[in-house]
Amino acid sequence: MAENQQAAGNENQNQPQFALQRIYVKDLSFESPNSPLVFQEQWKPQVNLDLNTSHNKISDNQYEVVLSLTVTAKVGEKVAYIVEIQQGGVFMISGIEGPQLGQMLGAYCPTILFPYAREAIDGIVNKGSFPALMLAPVNFDAIYAQALKRKQEEAAGEAKEEQTH
Repeated sequence: MAENQQAAGNENQNQPQFALQRIYVKDLSFESPNSPLVFQEQWKPQVNLDLNTSHNKISDNQYEVVLSLTVTAKVGEKVAYIVEIQQGGVFMISGIEGPQLGQMLGAYCPTILFPYAREAIDGIVNKGSFPALMLAPVNFDAIYAQALKRKQEEAAGEAKEEQTH
């Protein structure tokens, strides 16, 4: 019977496991360089969103994933505000390797972090006396797939260059 329990325990260790352990704001900044004059303008902002993700291995099965967002809102040529946030998360991931691990760290984890970053951005924009900003959802799977394709194309281009020399 002890052998059966040990075998079952070994099977569970080989099963893919994923757990969110912590979500936190790593860095947050807000600038409104043209206040208070920008409040006199008609509010029809052009909003630009830049995003990036990164990850670090903390321990055997722990990873930190950081979603970095920069939101710039302009009214005409004037910058109304700039918000920068690094939304971090610690994830326990085991039994997942290779491309699946890359997908988890590059797409799945940022998808979990995004609503928290969006809420923090909306709150700080509101505290800056600007109308609420609700960022549209982001398809991190598509972004990850594009980045992967770009890396593969670059690698193929480099391999082709080496063959011609």
